[in-house]
Amino acid sequence: MQIVDKLVLKRQRHLKWRAFDRLELALMVLCGVLLFAFSSTVVFDIVTRTIGHPWLWLQEVTQTFFIYAIFIGAAVATRRNDHLYLTAVSEALHGTPRLVAEIVIRLVVFGVASCLVWFGYLNFLRGFSSFRMPSMTPIASLYAAIPIAGALIALFTIEQMVNGWRHGFDHPPERDDEFVAITPIKPVTPGEDRS
Repeated sequence: MQIVDKLVLKRQRHLKWRAFDRLELALMVLCGVLLFAFSSTVVFDIVTRTIGHPWLWLQEVTQTFFIYAIFIGAAVATRRNDHLYLTAVSEALHGTPRLVAEIVIRLVVFGVASCLVWFGYLNFLRGFSSFRMPSMTPIASLYAAIPIAGALIALFTIEQMVNGWRHGFDHPPERDDEFVAITPIKPVTPGEDRS
């Protein structure tokens, strides 16, 4: 089994284009690397402070890894339908009401993504006038994550709306390979023959 098959969810496959599977895989790997790097820099920061020789720049690096992990993770979660998605409302409906609810929910998500792109870009531009200490790096390096994540969220939302409109949102849940169906055992009453 390839790594793509392990990391890219099969759930709600009818809402996804295969062309974006590699992008989802790359973003999942990036999130893992960012999470590992964030955790490692926190440990290094603690160790260097404990031994009395703090590396002040580690806090900047930790902050960068944390912020990028959050925003890239939000984009991946949107593709996987694990984030920014109101399942309880839409899954209780069927037919046209379900289609309308799913489209409205995704239009709201698209609106939020558009705000992330626009206002995140404006913040990014303003970020060149403020600097992080002690490295004197423009704070725009942090703000860049916001419009990037917004663009990815918008892309994945459009993907789901187009495929949902074409194929419908109301599909039976797909069977995951890791789950095995369990057959209930019929209880035996005293005196009953089990054969």
